[in-house]
Amino acid sequence: MYKLDIGWPKIPEYFTGQTFCVAVDSLHRLVYVGQRGDNVPKVLVFSEEGYFLYSWNNTVEMPHGIFVLNTATDSSVWITDVGTGKYGHTVKQYSPSGKLMQVLGTPGNAGSSLIPLQFDQPAEVFVEESGDMYIVDGDGGMNNRLLKLSDDYKEIWLTGTNGTGIGQFNIPHSVTVDPFGRVWVADRDNKRIQVFDKVTGEWLGSWSSCFSEDGPYSVRFTANYKYLIVAQLNINRLAILAAPPVGSIGDCIMVNAVQLADETKPHLVDVDMKSGAVYVAEIGAQQVQKYIPLS
Repeated sequence: MYKLDIGWPKIPEYFTGQTFCVAVDSLHRLVYVGQRGDNVPKVLVFSEEGYFLYSWNNTVEMPHGIFVLNTATDSSVWITDVGTGKYGHTVKQYSPSGKLMQVLGTPGNAGSSLIPLQFDQPAEVFVEESGDMYIVDGDGGMNNRLLKLSDDYKEIWLTGTNGTGIGQFNIPHSVTVDPFGRVWVADRDNKRIQVFDKVTGEWLGSWSSCFSEDGPYSVRFTANYKYLIVAQLNINRLAILAAPPVGSIGDCIMVNAVQLADETKPHLVDVDMKSGAVYVAEIGAQQVQKYIPLS
């Protein structure tokens, strides 16, 4: 279903840290990469063809998840920061050039409060065109929850506590939304994906049968919403799962898989919703790879 684009990026030496996350701006044909390390730029920007364009470092400490939002008027980049210093425990909005525009959470302070809003190692954010956003919090801290916030950053609903039961999480690691009003969460250490109603937050179902070997690290839909691309870091695999249409979640069906080299450690992925290309942020290989769909 996919083949590796060996020419992306043109110069891999720009990856100077651990590449944790990747986000595609398919409107402007840009790819944003979040990396960690001492004295390295935290955000790298490439063209869709793989040319390095620029980087920025402003107020980013330890990027974990990254997301590009395009609206009718502009585009912005959202980053979840799991650092423990003065910028950490936040979800931040930047301009494409790296200007800080919005900070959610209490920088430098982990917490569970909603007023004021606090996070503990927020793992990922997904923002709809309406401005409504979904945040999975977090990546191993005190919180195991999924929040939906309005476009003015007020809580619409909140679900999840630490545990193995229905609607509970053990490291909610990635989140995405489908066109049918469902929110999909990679419940990483429970080795399952859980699904919720976008409007109410009500639990709709879960998948675990595909994840006996390793839990899901990422959830992203293909451009036609027929499949889910799920990274499994510890077995170096991308699982391609059949996405159910409207109605019952049903059981997990693995349609295909892309086996990566040992120690690649795919962490998070993103999909170009125009071309269908899949970008994989690999913390073992310290690179982002691009997979293009076979016609």
